[in-house]
Order: sequence, then structure tokens, then C-alpha cells
Amino acid sequence: MRCVHWRRVPLNLAREAREQSAAPYVDKAVQCQLSAHDEGEHFGLLTDAGTYGTALWLRWHGTDEAELVVLPDCPVVAPGPDGEGCCLFADHAMQHTWEDDLEEVSCTS
Repeated sequence: MRCVHWRRVPLNLAREAREQSAAPYVDKAVQCQLSAHDEGEHFGLLTDAGTYGTALWLRWHGTDEAELVVLPDCPVVAPGPDGEGCCLFADHAMQHTWEDDLEEVSCTS
């Protein structure tokens, strides 16, 4: 199950995210894309970073200030000939998105 923590994207970071990517629009709030957890860092996907294999993420910890980070995509795919790719970043904590049997996880939600 996905983490239930959400974070509003500060206006200055939303502006910066639009400048760093080709996306004309950045969400006003993002949900942490990691597996359910209460402690540690949270990561919300904002958009592709423009460079192949990277994405722009909003990172925050509790109520601390949020920051933009460009992270490489996770290269791990599910076993089998039609293995689904993980929608997270390289070296993320916890399970890959395709390992979550409890719900359907989309890379775009």
C-alpha cells in the first residue's frame, strides 16, 4: 500500500519545477509514492526532469521544508518476460511499485 502522506508544493518550488521541465503544469500537491511509512523522508513525483531516465521529485521530512530533487529512475523490473518497471527512483527504500499486491499502482497517479 502506498504512503498516505501528502504535501502542498510551495509556489516557488512549483515555478522552479516548471522551469526545469517541459511540463507547463505542476500539481499543487503530491502524495508520497513510497510504500506506507510514517517516519523518514517522503517523495512525491512532480514531472520528468527532461533528461532521459530522470524525474523531478519533491522531497520532505515531516513538517520540514520541502525541496526539489532530480533522481534517476529505478532500473528494476518485475520478473518475467513482460516485467513491469518500477515507477520510483534508483536506490529507493522499501518495495518496488510492482511488488504491491494490495492495490493497482500507476506511475502517473
